[in-house]
Amino acid sequence: MAENKTFQLVVIGGGPGGYVAAIRAAQLGLSVAVVEKERMGGVCLNWGCIPTKALLESAHVLEHLKKADQFGLVASNVSADFAKVVKRSRSVSDQMAKGVEFLMKKNSVTVLPGTATFQSAKVLDVKPESGDPYTVTGDYFIIATGAKNKPLPFLPFDGKLVLSAREAMVEPKAPERLAIIGAGAIGVEFADFYATMGSKVTMIEFQEHLLPNEDHEISGVLEKSFKKRGIEQFLNTGVESAQINGNAVELTLQDRASAKKEKLTFDKVIVGIGISPNTSNLGLEGLGVKTKNGFIEVGLHYETTVSHIYAIGDCIPTPALAHVASAEGVRAAEHISISLGNPHDLEVHPLNYSYIPGCTYCHPEVASVGMTEKKALAEGRSIEIGRFPFTASGRAQAQGDTTGMVKIISDKKHGEILGAHIIGSGATELIAELTLGANMELTVKELAQTIHAHPTVSEGIMEAAAAVLGEAVNI
Repeated sequence: MAENKTFQLVVIGGGPGGYVAAIRAAQLGLSVAVVEKERMGGVCLNWGCIPTKALLESAHVLEHLKKADQFGLVASNVSADFAKVVKRSRSVSDQMAKGVEFLMKKNSVTVLPGTATFQSAKVLDVKPESGDPYTVTGDYFIIATGAKNKPLPFLPFDGKLVLSAREAMVEPKAPERLAIIGAGAIGVEFADFYATMGSKVTMIEFQEHLLPNEDHEISGVLEKSFKKRGIEQFLNTGVESAQINGNAVELTLQDRASAKKEKLTFDKVIVGIGISPNTSNLGLEGLGVKTKNGFIEVGLHYETTVSHIYAIGDCIPTPALAHVASAEGVRAAEHISISLGNPHDLEVHPLNYSYIPGCTYCHPEVASVGMTEKKALAEGRSIEIGRFPFTASGRAQAQGDTTGMVKIISDKKHGEILGAHIIGSGATELIAELTLGANMELTVKELAQTIHAHPTVSEGIMEAAAAVLGEAVNI
């Protein structure tokens, strides 16, 4: 075994939680290493957030080109070169991975290739893909190993007919008949992409709505938009069984309300029903690190039941979002720095998980923060709601993209922003204003009185806030 390496902090996993934690710790003067078995950037950068958005951007450009005549333009015989679309997404991902690798060097973070397992509470065994294994000693550790796609028990991923999200973004061509099981963000984004690329897409969702965790009024707008595009939707429907027949997959579906069964055949199936944490092979059991359903249990500052071992991101039971992992990584690194007695004037503020923005990059885009209307009512809140449809937006009309609205849910007594929901063009950018407003405890009155530039889509936020108060001018 190769010579032992020693650091003040060792981060296991180089995704958006791990690499951000490493950089922040290095900024605070710690000696830091990151152990990563694949490429820096993790699933998000290499096989998730970034390459899927590149695919979707190609799809959205194609949609615009097909509507060129509506803008007085001529674009004949517009079509997609699927292989080039995939190649571009891989190129974007590669460029971003190189950027993270550069940041490691810039911040003097040592990147150690290999798979890590705890030999003891302070020592890791690391096995690289090639070369001799070695050990790494750390004063502190941050586990940022992320998660993997969860298969259906009776329909395992085979990479050919039954695809995880990772495999779905590097297909050689768009399948003629595609089923997507699960209509969360992953499922909805792939439905948008493949439908635009020419696949006949069928979505199957166990809950009653697409994007079941979003506000149901917003989900309803998306369902109508997808239906208009020919995306078939089986909602409140379970997959009872599956059968591989040659080069096709036969799914038996059952409507949860009527118990009616139906068999459908597809060329490919994408399964996007959730994730499982990557914690099973770390050797945590012998250390006393407590887990539940595979997720690592942590305290306020992400410390585990072993005080010098922390955990962040998708391997702990917090929202499985890249920006959440990054924010957790910064806070964990700062708390470790304080624990080491470094002379920095730090005050670590816990994350407010009540106001975490969530974004889905389909077309129309969906973004939200805070409570849904249903949740607010279930908690017994007295609420008022303001809505602004983008059909009333001059900028949206000029863009030729008026699907959607802004919906703000406010506390009736104090005007507090309890939740905000946007569906439409630029929703994933617009939600930042409402996230800031909610976190800074702005009232809808203050939001309505904030001057927004005209003409912009963001005026919809001002108008929706004014609508809560019965003061909206343009609807």
